[in-house]
Amino acid sequence: MNKSRRLNVLKYAKKYGCDTVAAFNPENIFYLTGFWGEAIAVCTSNCTKLITPKLELSRAMNVSEDCEIVSSDRGSKMVSDFISSIEKKITCTDCADYSIIKVLQDRYKPGSLIVSNGPFFETRMIKDDEEIKAISKTANIVDTLYEICTEEIKVGVSERELQAKLVFEAMKMGASPPSYKWTLHPLIIAGGPNAALPHAEISDRQFRSGDMIIVDLTFRYRSYVADATRTFGLGTISADMRKIYNIVHRSQEAGLNAITEGATCGHIDGACRQTIKQYGFDKFFVHSTGHGIGLDIHEPPWLHSKSRKKLKRNMSITVEPGIYIEGSCGVRIEDSVIVDSNNSKGVKNLCQFTKDLIVLD
Repeated sequence: MNKSRRLNVLKYAKKYGCDTVAAFNPENIFYLTGFWGEAIAVCTSNCTKLITPKLELSRAMNVSEDCEIVSSDRGSKMVSDFISSIEKKITCTDCADYSIIKVLQDRYKPGSLIVSNGPFFETRMIKDDEEIKAISKTANIVDTLYEICTEEIKVGVSERELQAKLVFEAMKMGASPPSYKWTLHPLIIAGGPNAALPHAEISDRQFRSGDMIIVDLTFRYRSYVADATRTFGLGTISADMRKIYNIVHRSQEAGLNAITEGATCGHIDGACRQTIKQYGFDKFFVHSTGHGIGLDIHEPPWLHSKSRKKLKRNMSITVEPGIYIEGSCGVRIEDSVIVDSNNSKGVKNLCQFTKDLIVLD
């Protein structure tokens, strides 16, 4: 498995004029070796070399596959070992550490080092069978968590309390919450006016009758992400809120129905956006329709209006339109799906929890 991934990454690197790739990001290291941790993975046509500090050596030896492991020390020694491994090669790297890039640029002639995530993302966009199994399992866990939501969401329960319960239950099932650099919390749980914030931070606000409650769940299983959102009603829901929910539901269905191999990402975004526009709520749909999922929470392809990227079989993406009324409410519905040319619908939806509006007592 890792050999085929290595060769695929090198195939895309060749388009950049490179014969070697070097991964510093943990997602790319894992993709190439099966090891998630502090290391550098260097791939050539002959092999993958995993350079890891001594404190990670035993773990790397236990979990990595199809690679040569090089024991090193943290810091300058690892960089030195890395430099030795790419002598006389033209290397594409995802390294974002300026100090390391500066050392490399000073050491090598111009054009011998390309800094880009391109070959990694191009390869990772198409999921293999093992990746699809892992994403599917994560989605199954998320479905179970939504069942738990129907039992736990009550008047007086806080957003923070619900998050704690869901993270606890997810970890018991073998999943783990991801971490985002741009938020302090693993989940988005937002009730009432907080739901009008697409990336609301968890608060101690307690749920009240009349709330629409967005529950956006993103978890990993065996390192792979599934991402889904459901919006629940609590108590007495106004007619306007029900109307908004139904519009978002129709929009999401339009997006799913537009997915087929060869369709552009912009076409999917347009299908969702046009549906919401028909009802006059287009200015309240303030984000793109979706994104790729896999080892990253957000990765290519990007489903936005200007994207001409064509969907291919076994891409994994989300479809997540929403409407957000400032100071009042918000509704978002999201599924993780696999583009599937062998499916009569063109898509395999991994999220099975109902999207009918559930109003809890």
